[in-house]
Amino acid sequence: MTSLALRVRDLTKTFGQGDLAVNAVQGVDLDVMTGEVILIMGPSGSGKTTLLLMLGAMLRPTAGSVEIDDVELAAAPERRLPSLRAHHLGFIFQDFNLLGALTARENVELACNLGGTTGRRARERADELLGRVGLSHRLDFRPDQLSGGEKQRVAIARALANDPRLLLADEPTANLDSSHGREIARLLRRLAEEDGRSVVIVSHDERLREVADRVLWLEDGEFTELERMAIDPVCGMAVDRTSSSRLQEDGGEWWFCSDACRDDFATRSPHERQELTS
Repeated sequence: MTSLALRVRDLTKTFGQGDLAVNAVQGVDLDVMTGEVILIMGPSGSGKTTLLLMLGAMLRPTAGSVEIDDVELAAAPERRLPSLRAHHLGFIFQDFNLLGALTARENVELACNLGGTTGRRARERADELLGRVGLSHRLDFRPDQLSGGEKQRVAIARALANDPRLLLADEPTANLDSSHGREIARLLRRLAEEDGRSVVIVSHDERLREVADRVLWLEDGEFTELERMAIDPVCGMAVDRTSSSRLQEDGGEWWFCSDACRDDFATRSPHERQELTS
């Protein structure tokens, strides 16, 4: 039976005060179901990272609530947050954030230790998880001996160390080539399906759309229904149909992030337009 893994209500983060106040995130509501993969996209400066940090209890919201496994993270005392993060959340970062002096196994073991699992059990857990992400042959390799895709697999194994219900991924494919990026995307999808584990990803990477159950667009700190968004055929950016530049011609209609992209598209031949929009 599907259940609610994450419940967010009226989440707001304001930096500064008075006339200098900036609302990075404004009154966001979000429900994530068990086993669901959510992709949050948006332009740079839209509030994606701020939102993810609040979901991960690494940044206190100005207002609102974040509830995971019936635990209210936003109101929890500071002293409880490390334990709550260790047991309820798994983090995957763009730059991997592995400890260079430790092997792949030791990086995962350390995460187990932080969650209270030590000794032989931690070692067995690390070996199991690294095997699951396809790295049984790389257990004793340090990060500088691994490819980018392998480093991210170690990071995913580490995120799973304490069997969290929710994985939070910040641009997990940004530093990977096309092939390895798709492999990581499919791995996250598989973990959601096999474990019933929820995954929230913030990214600019269009490749991640194919593994997401829902894609949400965050701009100016607020969610916009993706159905209202169109894709700029020139730069690939999602744009709001109600406020963006538009071109209507020969029975076709296109939306653009700027007049420059619209003018660029308008000068192209029908064949070039077909290639951009196919």
